Amino acid sequence: MSSPHGSPPPPSTPVRPSFAASVSRIYNLSFGQMLWSRRTVFMVLVVGGPVAVALILRMLVSMDLLDAGGVIDGRPVTIDGPVIFGLMIWGFYLSFSVPLLGVFYGTSLIADEVEDKTITYLFTRPLPRGAVLIGKYLAYLVCAGLLVLPSVMLVFFVVMPLLGGSIGAGFPDLLKDLALLAVGLAVYGALFALVGALFKRSLLTGLVFVFGWEPIVVVLPGYMKRFTVSYYLQGLVPHAMPQDGTVTGLVLQVLQANEILPSATVSLIGLGAILAGGLGLAVWLVQRREYVLEQ
Repeated sequence: MSSPHGSPPPPSTPVRPSFAASVSRIYNLSFGQMLWSRRTVFMVLVVGGPVAVALILRMLVSMDLLDAGGVIDGRPVTIDGPVIFGLMIWGFYLSFSVPLLGVFYGTSLIADEVEDKTITYLFTRPLPRGAVLIGKYLAYLVCAGLLVLPSVMLVFFVVMPLLGGSIGAGFPDLLKDLALLAVGLAVYGALFALVGALFKRSLLTGLVFVFGWEPIVVVLPGYMKRFTVSYYLQGLVPHAMPQDGTVTGLVLQVLQANEILPSATVSLIGLGAILAGGLGLAVWLVQRREYVLEQ
């Protein structure tokens, strides 16, 4: 429709979507890409490892090759399904699978867009830059949860009944373990989202942090362990692991004697600070950084 003087009307200004609507749009765009990526195929193999170990343990018990007790340093040790499950949560998931998921997905939230030369396409759309990162971060959380949850549930139902354990009695511990894994995924993802926004070789930096810095520093005396995620996660592990097994008690006594485990309150504060600080700084960097794509 033209104006009374015959000139065309001024072009309408495109409506800028809200931050929440932008986050939802980026989430819908990113989730499918993330779930069906080659990275996810590799992570399926990683979270499938504990399931294979659980099946092997089940076979050993059925063949009477695994006993329910023994002696360590002259003390009787009881091994049953809840103890085995708790140790698997600690050893296979919190110490390996969850950090690895955080590294591989968290560092790729922005780095993949830069590598594929699609970052400028995203940032030229009428969307807040921070919403792009938050939407991709939420897609990571859901994708990682869909990978970890079936693995943990399979391990739970295979391992928990072993050697006199009970599925019903262990269900409250399962809920605590799942909550702890969700916290670990959220915190590691936020931290490595920051690493991905900050460093060019973010994946290598993240792997060095998880498998170099954390395992070494967390067992050393001093304050440096406070600059790791695993230090605070380990402080919550005793509250999620079954407490009725002597093996668990011995392990926790050793860690507490070496001042490796913080209190639950300190752990929650530390993890909350890392999550908020990591994600907040990542959003701040993405909003202010100029991305120049290499030819």
